[in-house]
Amino acid sequence: MSMMRPRVPDERGQGPLVPARGQVRRLVLGGVGGGVVARSRDFTRQALVDWGWLPATTATAKAVVEDVLLVVSELVTNACLHAGGPLELRLHYAGSFLRLEVSDGSPVAPRPRTPHRIGSPGGHGMYIVERLSHAWGVQEHDDGSGKTVWADLMPAV
Repeated sequence: MSMMRPRVPDERGQGPLVPARGQVRRLVLGGVGGGVVARSRDFTRQALVDWGWLPATTATAKAVVEDVLLVVSELVTNACLHAGGPLELRLHYAGSFLRLEVSDGSPVAPRPRTPHRIGSPGGHGMYIVERLSHAWGVQEHDDGSGKTVWADLMPAV
C-alpha cells in the first residue's frame, strides 16, 4: 500500500518526486532506547552540514533547515508513540530535494487528524509533516514487516 498526499505536484504537474541517484545517509534506530529524537535531529543536522545546507546564510535557508529538523522530529516521534519505535532513519539528497524516511515495524499507516484541532492535545505530528513537506506518503514493506513513512522537502533556492 502506498498513501500519498498529492497537495503539491512536481514541476511537470505529476505526483511526488522519487529519490534519484544522490547521497544517502542511514541511521539505525532499532533497539537504541531513549533519545532517538535528539539523535535523529543531530544525525540530520550533520548531514545538512555535509551537504552545504548549513550554515544557512539567509532567513529562507534557515527556515528550510528548521522545517527539515522539525519534520524529522515529528516522523521519529510518531514512530515512537504509535508504531513501537523507529527502526531506521534514511536521508536521500538528490540536489533538487531531500527525502526523509522513517521505517518502523507497524503496518498501520499514520493519518493527519481531520479536522485538525488547534489547542487540543496530541495529533499534530502528521499535520505538521503535511504542512511543511512538498509531499509525503507511506510505503508498506514488501515482506509485511512494517512500513516507511517518507516526506520530501525542497532546499532553499
